[in-house]
Amino acid sequence: MSGNETILLIMAALVAFLIGLSKGGLGGTAGALATPLMALVLPPEAVIGLILPILMLADIFAVALHWGGWNKKLILLLLPGAIIGITIGTFFITNAPTETLRTLLGIIVLLFALFKVFEKRILNIFTYQPRNWHGLVAGVITGFSSALAHTGGPPVSIYLLMQKVTPAVFIATSALFFFIVNWIKVPYYAYAGLFDWVELRRIIWVLPLVPLGVWTGRWLAYRINRQTFENIIVILLFINGVLLIIL
Repeated sequence: MSGNETILLIMAALVAFLIGLSKGGLGGTAGALATPLMALVLPPEAVIGLILPILMLADIFAVALHWGGWNKKLILLLLPGAIIGITIGTFFITNAPTETLRTLLGIIVLLFALFKVFEKRILNIFTYQPRNWHGLVAGVITGFSSALAHTGGPPVSIYLLMQKVTPAVFIATSALFFFIVNWIKVPYYAYAGLFDWVELRRIIWVLPLVPLGVWTGRWLAYRINRQTFENIIVILLFINGVLLIIL
């Protein structure tokens, strides 16, 4: 096994575990590291196809953990826009050069990290009046960033928090929404040729790390300071974002 292949397998294992942690109760910030970490060793267009099956497996556990707690109306308001955003994002992936995709991925990661730093201030800036079309807008932004980098969390988080849902409904609605979104991405990615079946077979052994990560995340959620954990992840996101832009 070559050095590059070893690094790839180690990174894939870390990514699978981090995705599991995020779905298990430590928040989506940990999962946001998945794409930028893998993009340090592979082209972005190859990374997103490799990570999607891992995310889809993790989604099963997330939905099962929060079964029935979602708000169906909010999901239905988000999905049409998400489909539009996924369409635009996939078109962009298949037409943009690798270096452009890497730079854009770095920018998206940095924006995600900045959102996490200023999240409370952003949500307290203005008085919000709910409108159904807001779900369409949030869905488009989510679909685009999710198709491009699997980082659709911030727009959905902002939208759901502004609907004044309870934490339990917030988590369950996010879980089911992204479960659906990730399945929607499958035919798009297949059509765009983003699935590398040889690489997928090489990393299939990391899939058991997803439920291990889910269990660990659920166990740690009650035993560590979640804010400290998220602060560490945000710092890592900043570093990854910068590396993707300058390398």
